Amino acid sequence: MRLLVRLLLGLIGLLAFAVAAQFWLAPDRVAGQFGLTPTGSLGLASLRADLGGFFIVAGGFCLAAGLRNQAGYLTAPLALLSVALASRSLTALTAPPDPGMTQPIVIEAALVAILMTAQIVLRRR
Repeated sequence: MRLLVRLLLGLIGLLAFAVAAQFWLAPDRVAGQFGLTPTGSLGLASLRADLGGFFIVAGGFCLAAGLRNQAGYLTAPLALLSVALASRSLTALTAPPDPGMTQPIVIEAALVAILMTAQIVLRRR
């Protein structure tokens, strides 16, 4: 089970790096997939910094947890994803319905569940 969790963390980390790379290399192209439109250089820089940064930090700590076999590294990505999920859920409850909201909520909820499970598994010795 531990090996499976570590491999899954590595996969999540690498996928997050791939998303971060998209925000760094082609922020205007990937922004639309997230429901965003950059305005000028500030908009492009914000996409690179904020979203690219989010994904590189979350992915880096997931990768570190898997490689080092240590649950403590999962605190940061769990915090990031939990706040993102709570924020998106608040929007889903208070804003007009948008079918595009379902997929990211499901993905974030699944990632939070996976990371919580991984934290429990990696804490066992």
